[in-house]
Amino acid sequence: MNIVHYEPWRLMGRLHREIDQLFGASVTSGNSAAGQLAAWTPSVDVREEPESFIVHADLPGVEAKDIQVTADKGVLTIRGARHLERGENRKGYERLERIEGEFLRRFTLPENARAEAIKARHTNGVLEVVIPKVPVTEPRRVNVEVN
Repeated sequence: MNIVHYEPWRLMGRLHREIDQLFGASVTSGNSAAGQLAAWTPSVDVREEPESFIVHADLPGVEAKDIQVTADKGVLTIRGARHLERGENRKGYERLERIEGEFLRRFTLPENARAEAIKARHTNGVLEVVIPKVPVTEPRRVNVEVN
């Protein structure tokens, strides 16, 4: 399974988010291409087993209702959003290290993936996506007759 990364403005988007966090989101407009695509990128593990591919995505603080998993035209897409509660700022300063907002990850599905049978489960902040493989058919041996 190949990982598809198409985020040409990722570093600029990250810089914008960090400046927004430092200055309270009033300095930058947030209209960068990366900012509209995804606010953060979850960590993902992909492994292959004999019968399937398994994708584990770390999504702490994301509810299952806020996650969308789609498979279309050979691409697996995991997208969603994390919403954090904001507390009152009583001391005059605030430190926010957890990022909220939308996320997006895309993966190219191999040819032997059964896209119609993909299953996803969200447990304790980890999304598990199971992508079954098409059973491998052995080549049929044809006997050559002698005349």
